[in-house]
Amino acid sequence: MPNYTFLEAYKKIISFPTISAMDEPLDLSNKALIDWLGNVFSSMGFRISIQKVPHARNKYNMLAQIGSGQGGLLLAGHSDTVPFDEGRWNFDPFKAQVKDNLLYGLGSCDMKGFFAFILESLKDIPLDKINKPLYILATADEETSMAGARFFAEQQLIKPDMAIIGEPTELKPIGKHKGHMAQSLQITGQAGHSSDPDRGVNAIEIMVQAIEKLLTLRDSLARNYRDDSFSVPQATMNLGHIHGGDGENRICGHCKLNFDVRCVPGLTDDEVITQIDQALAPLKLSYPDRIDMQLMYPTAPAFACKNEHQIIELAEKLTGFKVENANYATEAPFINQLGCDTLVLGPGSIKQAHQPDEFISLDYVDPTVSLLRNMIKHVCYSK
Repeated sequence: MPNYTFLEAYKKIISFPTISAMDEPLDLSNKALIDWLGNVFSSMGFRISIQKVPHARNKYNMLAQIGSGQGGLLLAGHSDTVPFDEGRWNFDPFKAQVKDNLLYGLGSCDMKGFFAFILESLKDIPLDKINKPLYILATADEETSMAGARFFAEQQLIKPDMAIIGEPTELKPIGKHKGHMAQSLQITGQAGHSSDPDRGVNAIEIMVQAIEKLLTLRDSLARNYRDDSFSVPQATMNLGHIHGGDGENRICGHCKLNFDVRCVPGLTDDEVITQIDQALAPLKLSYPDRIDMQLMYPTAPAFACKNEHQIIELAEKLTGFKVENANYATEAPFINQLGCDTLVLGPGSIKQAHQPDEFISLDYVDPTVSLLRNMIKHVCYSK
């Protein structure tokens, strides 16, 4: 293995620009980082598989495996970051720096720096003695489409007993989280001069009726789909962006509304889409061919840990924290499709994610390395 110190590995990982963005000019390949990780884990005796991710722009997943047999442990994370706000950073986003025990850099907290913690935890572990496989997964495009995790779940290459996704949770295990979907509702009217409204079809007026239907559905979802273990217990709908028309003296010919829904476990994406279609069906009959709704990007379903192998009890014992839930979405539902107990659990705070001057406290190093080593020993060295 290359003799990287923890900070050297961290700085190397941060130095690779791996931005994911829907806007193509901002979107960057993660191949250089994936190749570097593959080489480092290969030098430690891991078998490496690097695969190009379909429906993505030159993005790759990496799976490293050591040991053989059934079950085992998967340590997973995404290799990409969000874009950064130029002019708002006081540090170079791609040159990790330490100041006052805080390590700054794009992805230092969310979350490709997690791979440096994994590498540090593997030092002085006799990997040739494990009797259940240990897997390391680096995925692509978590920050946009989650294409890497979706592709990995579809392949069903491995069947670990347990999986840890190292998103920043302050080392508190997350056993459930909400899903996320985003819809774009488009109303096509007929533009015309405002002096004669009957000669046109006002898209804003149709949108007002559509919003009334959606708000009624929002309230129904909140009443009927709840999980009181969440800080926001109900399924939510947010009307986030609306635009229509181009002048006060013109009948609006087009209006668009973007909105999102966050499902609790037990409410599937398909069920929500069906209920939205049913809510808007009367309007579609009244205004044929004028109402169209499309997913803005693939949905991320809600997640709940299976806990068939008591990963929750193990994580609570090793961290000292009780399992919690989160209102945001991660790759966990896709990793869960491998059939394993899955938790979201990693160093750093979600409050630092997607922020200028993103950082992680180095106080997380020792407890995170200890946690990962104990997880590996418990799962991969068990009889």
